[in-house]
Amino acid sequence: MPPSTTPATATPAATTPATAASTTAGTTASTTGEPPLTARQAERRRRILRAATALAARGGYEAVQMREVAESAQVALGTLYRYFPSKVHLLVAVMLEQLQGLQEHIRRHPPTDPEPAPRVADTLTRAFHALQREPLLAEAMVRALSFADRSVGAEVDQVSIATGQLILDAIGQSGPPSESQRAAVRVIEHTWHSALVAWLSGRASIAEVRADLHTAARLLTLP
Repeated sequence: MPPSTTPATATPAATTPATAASTTAGTTASTTGEPPLTARQAERRRRILRAATALAARGGYEAVQMREVAESAQVALGTLYRYFPSKVHLLVAVMLEQLQGLQEHIRRHPPTDPEPAPRVADTLTRAFHALQREPLLAEAMVRALSFADRSVGAEVDQVSIATGQLILDAIGQSGPPSESQRAAVRVIEHTWHSALVAWLSGRASIAEVRADLHTAARLLTLP
């Protein structure tokens, strides 16, 4: 099957079990009000995500062909499309799973600096290095986010929430963030994403990425 250069057309959201899962396990109800996945459906979804992740890690965005994903996950092609209406939906879900895995790891091994700005910079630098270890996978996920249209809006929002939560966890305060902190988190999140894109395209070195993350994190020290 020839490589795809554009995202596949999405089918109506009402037919997709993917929208019923917003966590790695895929067992929570979605914001659309659909019921949680059954244990069997959640396991099928995990197999699909594992298959897509492996293909992307080996060959990047173009290597993730829906038929090959279905074969590797041992599901029918029609079943795959019911879970993920397009390759973009699928790879954005992979991105969310990767971020959730990073979040769990960093919660087990939190940064130790006494100040929040260095903790945030350290957290995002560690997240960047985790993605750096699989550059083709990172490229595939970032391309999917770039291609995402309104039909993938809910999934992209979940990625944004997960990224923001990484930052909030690193801030580490007990109460809710202030408005100025929320604004800083949004800018830091945009900086992290832009730095990742710049590194993947060869326009920024790892040292420049690290410097940008530290600069953006210092927004948290502003009144």
